[in-house]
Amino acid sequence: MNRSSSDRDVILQALAASAAPDTRAPDAISAEAQALLRDADAIRPDLPSNGVVESFMQRVAGPKVGATVERIATFVDLPSVVARYLAQRRLERRIAVQPSATLLALDWAQEGLATHTEIDDAVVIGLALWGIAETGSVVFHSAADMPILFNFLPSIHIVAVHANAILPYLESYAEAARMVGDPAPRNACIVTGASGTTDIEGSLVKPAHGPRELHIIVVDEIGDIHY
Repeated sequence: MNRSSSDRDVILQALAASAAPDTRAPDAISAEAQALLRDADAIRPDLPSNGVVESFMQRVAGPKVGATVERIATFVDLPSVVARYLAQRRLERRIAVQPSATLLALDWAQEGLATHTEIDDAVVIGLALWGIAETGSVVFHSAADMPILFNFLPSIHIVAVHANAILPYLESYAEAARMVGDPAPRNACIVTGASGTTDIEGSLVKPAHGPRELHIIVVDEIGDIHY
């Protein structure tokens, strides 16, 4: 037997052994899992600020994420903020709105914004379920009021997220999603910054497989952590 065959056999044997049923008591398995989390704070990265929301905003605007962010008091202010954003970039005042009840209830026309249903290469207004301060990410779960293509097809994605739905760490999102009690979504999208790719020389190209711009609006108005 040559060396490559021997190495392959060792790998296959290890895989077979790992596939064997775990015969340990459930309490022993649970204790092992809890031990992995015992010193979680010691291995977590420091947040850039003392506050979770402030840390999230710093991450979003930082060089690794490269999005833009602002903070407003209530959802009633959202149409005027969107109108100002478009005016500053000299963009047409036409938007597609994620079919969330929170967003659909807003008076977009009062700010001269025309709504439509075409999302391909459009300006899309979305509502994230959660934000993650550790990475500056926003989270979307597929649902009738949250079509996943709204995250991929627009040229500009403007995303609102409740301040009280911003969590410190990625595992905090996993815990929050578990506490909701809903069945797992068909798709879960964790979006970190606008779409881009970098070649071996470090040249950043936008967009790559999604929006070229991501603007996040943190809304202080108290709301449910799950919509």
